[in-house]
Amino acid sequence: MLNKTLKRFYKQADVAETEDGFAIHLDGRPVKTPAGRKLAVPFPVLAEAMAAEWQEQGEEIRPKSMPMTQLASTALDRIGPERATIQEQLARFADTDLLCYRADFPHHLVERQTAQWQPLLDWAADSLGARLAVTVGVLAVPQPEAALAALAARLETYDVWRLCVAQAACAAAGSLVLALALVEGRIDGEQTYQLSQLDETFQIEHWGEDAEATVRRDALRRDILAAERLLALTRVA
Repeated sequence: MLNKTLKRFYKQADVAETEDGFAIHLDGRPVKTPAGRKLAVPFPVLAEAMAAEWQEQGEEIRPKSMPMTQLASTALDRIGPERATIQEQLARFADTDLLCYRADFPHHLVERQTAQWQPLLDWAADSLGARLAVTVGVLAVPQPEAALAALAARLETYDVWRLCVAQAACAAAGSLVLALALVEGRIDGEQTYQLSQLDETFQIEHWGEDAEATVRRDALRRDILAAERLLALTRVA
């Protein structure tokens, strides 16, 4: 149901408290996730946000306009059942973390990357115990196993919902460090997006932006801000 556009088949979306948590009901019937699980969460504010997404649909149900429903479904269908795999994939993402790959010219871009990215790498080293190597260019640089282990250990402390936020933000930002900084409250969603787009923004300032790039960037920003909202909604039990 959540993977394609469908004709609206219900009048009212509501939240119902059940033994599984706060479930989304459509005309009194429970909604299922793509994997067939009941769409029920332990956070009433998140459930209310999801119900609002369903209620706000028009004549057609458009999944892309329901980010909380999609993220909650991901948490229930994938993050929980596949937690170990997700954690391993995220930790290994640091091998190619955006913040570790720097330009060597022009000097204005080099200065901007250093000024805006290095403080977060320093934060990861000091607060997370993960000192990552930085290189110039696009060739992969091996990261210290101790740093990767430290990042994996931090991910281990996250519940399913924070792990879902980290995964969504990492995928959109291209950086596990940025994703963890968002989850840990070091930066907000807009900062996460702006830092992840630093190189692209620099190029746009000099050469302009085409329509296709604008659409792509807008989609990434929406994904990051949706992850930030999920984080906020799952902080209140």
